[in-house]
Amino acid sequence: MFSCPYEPLLVGPTPSGCRNTPAYSNFPTLAFIPRRGRREKAIARWVQRHAGAEWLHNSSAEESVKNIGLFCKQHPSINPKVVSDLAQWLRARDCNLYMDQNAAELIGETTLCPQEEIPSHSDLLIVLGGDGTLLNVAHIAHAHGVPILGVNLGSLGFLTETTQEDLYPTLQNALTGKCKIEHRMLLNASLWRDETKLHDFNVLNDIVINKSALARIVNLTVQVNNQPMTSYRADGLIIATPTGSTAYSLSAGGPIIHPSMHALVLSPICPFTLTNRSIVIPDTSKIEVQLTKRHEDEDVGITLDGKMGYAMKSGDILKAEKSSVSVKLVQASGKNYYQTLRKKLHWGGTAENKFH
Repeated sequence: MFSCPYEPLLVGPTPSGCRNTPAYSNFPTLAFIPRRGRREKAIARWVQRHAGAEWLHNSSAEESVKNIGLFCKQHPSINPKVVSDLAQWLRARDCNLYMDQNAAELIGETTLCPQEEIPSHSDLLIVLGGDGTLLNVAHIAHAHGVPILGVNLGSLGFLTETTQEDLYPTLQNALTGKCKIEHRMLLNASLWRDETKLHDFNVLNDIVINKSALARIVNLTVQVNNQPMTSYRADGLIIATPTGSTAYSLSAGGPIIHPSMHALVLSPICPFTLTNRSIVIPDTSKIEVQLTKRHEDEDVGITLDGKMGYAMKSGDILKAEKSSVSVKLVQASGKNYYQTLRKKLHWGGTAENKFH
């Protein structure tokens, strides 16, 4: 019996411009890739990312997802049994486990792999903690394109949507290639002073320009695609991705944007002019924010995903645009974004009761 060395991969609608006849544009594209080999798997991942596929079911996925990176929140409330049971479950399935120092110390083991190197050795990353822990891991993992499974051991959990009860069913689907992967946009930003780039960084949630506790109001001018948009006199400005729209931007009166939307949101913090409101712009926009006036005794800074920070001086320009890379998040089994919103924001249960 003839055995084909290739397997079909359904990669979604054909990108515009790939067919001469417009009628083909709405049909799925069928690609054939070799069953084995790292190079071929990398090509398959590239096709999936650029052709819009949400599922990648590989018949050899159970063999390929064997290297697991495990990160854990550093907090005394974390139960060591959660980590030890997970490690035992993975090793029983012949998985190679790379733990960060927090996870290893909880179960009395030592780690031989530095935290920054774990993504390069892993096919899947598991994060035990809250959204802050996942943001830290995303910063070191996005360059490697490794999917992240966030398990909520914190208090909020917009990003770490998998509960402890759902952990093993979701993980089993991930190991067998039956999970859904979400591509979350990253925002690339750089700080410029006198036409010299000082810093360059990618963020998953937001970039915040804000004043210190004792500083006066901040004066900012904003250009989008080299066109003047507005000037802000405010306590600061938030530039958020759809993922970050439920973070600081939401507290500042910004809208909730579905993670699949191709958009960015600019939200002023306590603006002096009441007509300055949040604005949603396309994610193809190139944003420039200049600090136009600052007293010498005032501190104005840039905060990235609530973690890193840089000082900003008068005349400095922050440039922001969509990054060429994204963060891959494993979607919890049986969960959706609206369910997460209802639970985390304590919305009414009418819709949930009606459909479930």
